[in-house]
Amino acid sequence: SGPMWAYILAHEDAVPLWRSLMGPTKVFRARNCVPDSIRGAYGLTDTRNTTHGSDSPASASREIAFFFPEFDEQLWYQQEEPHLRRGRVYYSTEERIHRVLRDGQGGMS
Repeated sequence: SGPMWAYILAHEDAVPLWRSLMGPTKVFRARNCVPDSIRGAYGLTDTRNTTHGSDSPASASREIAFFFPEFDEQLWYQQEEPHLRRGRVYYSTEERIHRVLRDGQGGMS
């Protein structure tokens, strides 16, 4: 019913952490059980619950491929993920994404 933004969240426990922040899928339950969750605070109905999150790593892989066909998940795990684990990332305000800080690059932006 309006604009949407799709993101790839990277964290060892990204699926359960994001689902915890979103709150229950059913808005009534979210409002009553977890009112400070995203859905509890902003959800309108069960089909207009403000946010979506994959329910498993396999679902996340399918959804990433759909929304970001140019993204190579296997290549990311091989080349980028090890840097992420070492905390070598920075946020690019121009691109509005996180970037890996490569060896030989200066400080974080």
